[in-house]
Amino acid sequence: MKEITGLATGVGSLPHRNAEEALDLVFKYTPEIPFWPQLPKRDKREGMAIQFMQHIAPIPQSANGEFFGAIAYPSQVEKRLEEFYKRIISQDIDYFQIREDYAKGLYAFKKKLEDKPNLLKDIKFIKCQISGPFTAAASIKNEEGIAYLHDSIAMQAFIEGLAMKALWQIKFFEKFGKKIIMFVDEPYLGCFGSAYTSINREEVVKGLTELTRKIKSEDVLVGVHCCGNTDWSIFTDIKTIDIISFDAFSFLDKLLLYTDNLKSFFKRNGVLCWGVVPTSEFTGKETSDLLISKLNIGIETLVKKGIDRSTVLNNLLISPSCGMGSLDTKTAENILAVLSEVSKNLRK
Repeated sequence: MKEITGLATGVGSLPHRNAEEALDLVFKYTPEIPFWPQLPKRDKREGMAIQFMQHIAPIPQSANGEFFGAIAYPSQVEKRLEEFYKRIISQDIDYFQIREDYAKGLYAFKKKLEDKPNLLKDIKFIKCQISGPFTAAASIKNEEGIAYLHDSIAMQAFIEGLAMKALWQIKFFEKFGKKIIMFVDEPYLGCFGSAYTSINREEVVKGLTELTRKIKSEDVLVGVHCCGNTDWSIFTDIKTIDIISFDAFSFLDKLLLYTDNLKSFFKRNGVLCWGVVPTSEFTGKETSDLLISKLNIGIETLVKKGIDRSTVLNNLLISPSCGMGSLDTKTAENILAVLSEVSKNLRK
């Protein structure tokens, strides 16, 4: 996929409270694959899980959409589920819109492209995102204090609803005629296989396969992001996942254990998004040369294990290792500046 080689994008969140300031950085440092910024410091409704939960049964909310938590009566859950599945069956995509008060950066992104169409000439892809169903369901609890992750009815609703949130975003940007990259953000799966989660591999594969099948089309690349260590074969084995985004700064050695799985992934034109610039561990001493040398270690290891060098390079994106919503704005800009420099040097 030569049009993607060495390009840079972001994971999603930025620490700004002002959407325009966040977008200035997005278009300055990731102009070929700009992403709409999630702004959790601006409003708690922009938090990773809450941002995509509106109208997803059985999650309740107050009139202003700020409250998420318990429903006291089963009859309320049944009523919400009935309405929810009516909308799913009728493919009422607009019902699942992401409101502007939940995603200021999303609407500001679209307006910027409308007001400054000259930006479109540099854009190769528009990058969007949703919270993954396992991460969202692990983050929100029912009236008994139990995460919805352990409720099979709720989990199915999360998968169906989040797919509709993704399809709504694709429709939202279709007027610009650019190919979409839709990321499913699953940081919770960094706990997979540990004592902290009881979900099994079969459940994860089944859930993510169903979700990504609903999103995938000829004009959409589907990615999954996990900023911890996990069983990477889960993602390589799902045929409707085109891009795997991982923390290449901290967990490169862990991913390289799955080289045999990556061989089959690359054979179907899969792309690795290397999160080569650290976020929470960023010190300011990370130079482009240092980070490229780290990338080269990973590339050379894959080549030595039998993967063609041009295949690795032609299917390579870069990004920060994780979202930057918890950082300060200056650090976020420094991270994006280094990312942009790495991208330019790689493409040379």
